[in-house]
Amino acid sequence: MISFNQFIATFISTVSDVIPIAAIIFGFQFAVLRKPVRNLGTVLLGFFYVILGLSLFLLGLELALFPLGETMAMQLTEPEFLKEFKVSSGLSLVWFDYYWVYLFAFFIGFSTTIAEPSLIAVAIKANQVSGGSISVNGLRIAVALGVAFGISLGSYRIVAGDPIHYYIITGYVVVVIQTFYAPKLIVPLAYDSGGVTTSTVTVPLVTALGLGLASTVPGRNPVIDGFGLIAFASLFPIISVMSYAQITRWLNNSRTAKEKKDAL
Repeated sequence: MISFNQFIATFISTVSDVIPIAAIIFGFQFAVLRKPVRNLGTVLLGFFYVILGLSLFLLGLELALFPLGETMAMQLTEPEFLKEFKVSSGLSLVWFDYYWVYLFAFFIGFSTTIAEPSLIAVAIKANQVSGGSISVNGLRIAVALGVAFGISLGSYRIVAGDPIHYYIITGYVVVVIQTFYAPKLIVPLAYDSGGVTTSTVTVPLVTALGLGLASTVPGRNPVIDGFGLIAFASLFPIISVMSYAQITRWLNNSRTAKEKKDAL
């Protein structure tokens, strides 16, 4: 249980983190723009809410998300659990005996990304700016599928013990190729989608999952193998969003071609 002293310490630490941000904003407002801040009282109250919310969020991470992610990873990789659902022959476990881990990683990646506040905000703005051509739910689902696949593949990498750079280099080669063929409207948004996924909801659980896996899979080092899932969660949404745009364009072109053919 978190004590009052721990809350105060977290609150003070959060204040020290927010002060530089406030100093830059108010510094530019008064020194460069030389204009008063509109609704100063409301702005200051908002800063207080931000500090309080971040403090409670950080405490919540320590109480729930980090322990929960590590516990789930440990339970899914326990020898007793794995042997109960073992599908390979032989005494030793192989990579596909961990299929429950990959499924959990996929679904936790999808669900946390769908709930990501920053992704929701970006999807709404993209819908408004594009005049409705970019669907809010379509973009959210495309990003969530990318994160889900990325985290699942990253979990496989931890289990298999493969070097991470093979996956990351290959992924970015695919991104570069897609950039030349994807609709130009979607390319910058796709690149931004890789950043908005790694925020308040996704990062804590994904980090805890990676560290928990690396701590329990035999032969893995938490320092070397435990990190890197966030890189997968940032990379694959770029691929999935551009793929979503390419598939949508292909379907629209096919529909248009069929309508023209029927009209003749």
